[in-house]
Amino acid sequence: MAKTKKSATQKSGNELLENPDALAEQLTKTEEFVEKNRNIIFGLGGFIALIVAGFIIFKYYTSTQNETAQRELFQAVYYFEADSLGKALNGDGNSYGFIEIIDSYSLTDAANLAKYYAGATYIKLGDPESAIRYLSDFSADDYLVQSRAYALIGDAHVSLDQYSDAISFYNKAINHYPNKEFTPIYLMKAAITYEENGQIDEALEAWTTITEEYFEAAEYQEAVKHKARLEGLQVD
Repeated sequence: MAKTKKSATQKSGNELLENPDALAEQLTKTEEFVEKNRNIIFGLGGFIALIVAGFIIFKYYTSTQNETAQRELFQAVYYFEADSLGKALNGDGNSYGFIEIIDSYSLTDAANLAKYYAGATYIKLGDPESAIRYLSDFSADDYLVQSRAYALIGDAHVSLDQYSDAISFYNKAINHYPNKEFTPIYLMKAAITYEENGQIDEALEAWTTITEEYFEAAEYQEAVKHKARLEGLQVD
């Protein structure tokens, strides 16, 4: 049987294992290298240790900050749900509102969620520009919440008569993990806005999608009615 040819690396490795003198020589070279470059090696080691320590401290800091911010957020959300919108945004003198949570705990998950609530609050207050600013800066892993944020931005653009922008965000909401609970709502919003923008074919398509794909939705009957109405307009 033909012998396979060993590589130079394999030969070197075997020599170190089988020849004590060769191993001792290699260890001596390594020690000399370490001694010669001691400052560089220890400097790099210290730098890496500093990065690791900084990362651990940062994670601990953000974790404790997030716990504090979550407690503040709980009270602000309570005010939001009670329609005490001024206190929800700006606090009550003892607890922070959404704005101060965002400013004081900017690196936390609670601050990110506060942006969503701040945007929703400004929608209720009739300030669509501020709503768009905060909602555009919000992002979520939860697909239902993120879709809702897109839809709220669409609502804000409708308030500003910016129908094309509104439609763009409604479509983002529609296409972001479609589901039977909320997607029909976003389709309905898009259909109404399409028609307001003079896009009858697109409005009809949105209503049709509800009737064909979401026939169990609460919006189904409304969709059937408007689909028939728009089809009648096309015949005329």
